[in-house]
Amino acid sequence: MANVERFEDLQVWKRAREVTRTIYVASSMGDLSRDFGLRDQLRRSSLSIMSNIAEGFERDGNREFINFLSIAKGSCAEARSQLYVALDHKYITGEQFELIYQEFAEIGRMIAGLIKYLKGSEFRGRKFI
Repeated sequence: MANVERFEDLQVWKRAREVTRTIYVASSMGDLSRDFGLRDQLRRSSLSIMSNIAEGFERDGNREFINFLSIAKGSCAEARSQLYVALDHKYITGEQFELIYQEFAEIGRMIAGLIKYLKGSEFRGRKFI
């Protein structure tokens, strides 16, 4: 992470931003746009991913960053679960489901990799310099 100075530099945050944009577009159309509970919860869970990555990064300590990354990873699972509801109610197509699901799954793997890296890193964050 030597070249990472801002959360916006993190590839995982960029991917989370992209999938959040996709969720907002998909949930603005058709029956999903009228299922306010599911629409809003799906938006919140995807938004939570990028927000927790950003907030954890800005905490300036690995331990706190890892905690926020763990929350973001949980939000990935939450969003994948909500996608099943959208699919079951035919709010999204099977193709849309698969594409978005795979994106959330990849982000979850990226977060897990970042957590593993941080746990093994000797750098403990700017807070402790």
